[in-house]
Amino acid sequence: MSISGLAPLQSAQSSHISFLSQARYQSQLAVSLAGCVIVSPALESQVAQRSAAIIADDPYLYFARLTQLWKRSHHKPAGPRIHPSAVIDPDALIADDAVIGPLCVVERGAEVGAATVLKSRVTIGEDCKIGARCLLHSGVVIGADGFGFAPVQGRWEKIEQLGAVRIGNDVEIGANTCIDRGALEDTVIEDGVKLDNLIQIGHNVHVGQHTAMAGCVGVAGSARIGAHCTVGGGAVVLGHLSLADHVHISAASVVTRSISQPGNYTGMFPLDSNANWEKNAASLKQLSRLRDRIKALEADNQNNKET
Repeated sequence: MSISGLAPLQSAQSSHISFLSQARYQSQLAVSLAGCVIVSPALESQVAQRSAAIIADDPYLYFARLTQLWKRSHHKPAGPRIHPSAVIDPDALIADDAVIGPLCVVERGAEVGAATVLKSRVTIGEDCKIGARCLLHSGVVIGADGFGFAPVQGRWEKIEQLGAVRIGNDVEIGANTCIDRGALEDTVIEDGVKLDNLIQIGHNVHVGQHTAMAGCVGVAGSARIGAHCTVGGGAVVLGHLSLADHVHISAASVVTRSISQPGNYTGMFPLDSNANWEKNAASLKQLSRLRDRIKALEADNQNNKET
């Protein structure tokens, strides 16, 4: 059998390798045309009846590594290590094997580590440090000023952002994501963190090792997020809050308090028709008054029992 590519179960043809990592997708396996499927030992008998199989304890991990092998095997010839259109300050430090793409800017005192790749239009601000083996996708901005202003007589006085950004090793940052420099101390992204597209990380935020955030997440200034956390798409973490290690925030949630215990957390208003939403929103406005009435009734009931 000749393999010409990798594909999901529903669109795979006889020359493709696919994978099945969750039992709930078994119905797709039954009708898939894939010539070979990566599955767990529990599903081996189902695959053997219809196609070749690769048996792996963790099919998703096996597939991930297969994609890496496929990309290495079919990689197109590389262009120049540093594109001629890139602008690199003479006082910046670039590792000998780092790759700097078209229209990138690396400012004075910035550092880019070994085997790190900056795709097109990435900007690394003054004195910011990027670790080894990182991948920054197009449009990423590291080290813009944090959002700091002091109110004075009806106007805003700028607070100069005197810190920088420190990014660890093996970090991947999606397109058009922005990480602001710290006001006094550095904004820190630890080793192995994975950030999706269009994420905003505010000044002085600290993100622990191997945490992952999906697209459009917003983390306000001075929040501290632990290691091995996940934050779903469109979620917001308010400023100066702390999340413990292994905290998982559902998509579109708004984190309004610190979380000290590992676990899954959700905070969102269920989707509904606009008419029902308006009724429920009106009821929510009465919750405080209803709470006070219930407390009063409970107090009266307790007094009646005592008398």
